[in-house]
Amino acid sequence: MGHSFKIVKPCPQTQARAGALSTSRGTLPTPLFLPVGSQGAVKTLTPEELKAIGVKMVLGNTYHLYLRPGIEIIEKLGGLHRFISWDGPILTDSGGYQVFSLASLRRVSEEGVSFRSHIDGSEHFFTPELVIQLQERLGGDIIMTLDECPPYSTDSGLVREAMERTHRWAERCQRCHRREGQALYGIVQGGVFPELRRESASVLSSLGFPGYAIGGLSLGEPKELTWAMLEETVACLPQDKPRYLMGVGSPEDLFEGVARGVDLFDSALPTRTARNGSLFTPLGRQDIQNARYKDWDEPIDPGCDCYTCHTFSVAYLHHLFKSKDLLAYRLATIHNLRFILKLMEQMRQAILEGSFITLKESFLADYQTTDEETRLAQKQRWLERFG
Repeated sequence: MGHSFKIVKPCPQTQARAGALSTSRGTLPTPLFLPVGSQGAVKTLTPEELKAIGVKMVLGNTYHLYLRPGIEIIEKLGGLHRFISWDGPILTDSGGYQVFSLASLRRVSEEGVSFRSHIDGSEHFFTPELVIQLQERLGGDIIMTLDECPPYSTDSGLVREAMERTHRWAERCQRCHRREGQALYGIVQGGVFPELRRESASVLSSLGFPGYAIGGLSLGEPKELTWAMLEETVACLPQDKPRYLMGVGSPEDLFEGVARGVDLFDSALPTRTARNGSLFTPLGRQDIQNARYKDWDEPIDPGCDCYTCHTFSVAYLHHLFKSKDLLAYRLATIHNLRFILKLMEQMRQAILEGSFITLKESFLADYQTTDEETRLAQKQRWLERFG
């Protein structure tokens, strides 16, 4: 079975759609969330645990795997699926975002981008052709073009230059991609400029990729700009191809993305916040380390069907985090990922039943979001620490 996408049912009131994404390793229900396994693992969890909580596809990172353990080792040991013991689909990103996050450690030219490893300072050079070759050797089911992802900027000239280079690189990636059964997605850029977003989506659509990623958003811009740019982009993308919004994973943002016609999402947010003791609930994120939880004899979310909530009290989780016991991070990660995956399942079911808007409104009415100033500060700290 090759790569294909079918819209099972659209939502008449919004752009949301329930779909079916077919890969060589099975058909997946959309909208779908992918947990991030940058270095070949979703931190703290085994493949069996991922399957148990409903994970259908994971994300691997070309940049990280290239630096350590090295693509040749993964290839020698049978490819990425065998190396990490995951028999479901894998999406590998190009590593472009990580390279461009290095700022002072990289140099961009038309040919490609040179950078120094954040691990040992060694010098490397990525071209569009090399990035495709590396992803072909990894054996991902969906792979990404090399794009230039500029930081959030109000300089339209700088953003246009990066966008146009992204388009030229996309063509080079497309020309050299050979591996059958592997879908290559183009990546839309254009920053926070509506005309650039429309132009980028139109240019990439004309190249006929089997799917389209939307990059360069959620980089510190105000949320209203994120959604405005997403709307501009989606309007110029083919209706019958999957759309993948990169780096978005908070519950409220997933609702907004699905409502605007996005099919795939990935983010390290659920797992990263879990390890920091911040757990998702229908009322918002809760800091499990808060003293008020030290004697609570109930699950963090009584409505959750995950192993953590079925088995342990809030007081026990509080104790584990206070003790810095490694089990804390595992149990919190199981819960946060299951919370997000269950939410995506509920959204898809609501689209099929014609009740998506009701679900969205009722969820957001109760869910306390992180305020904008705190969110931007957290995002900045994370970007500075290189993901």
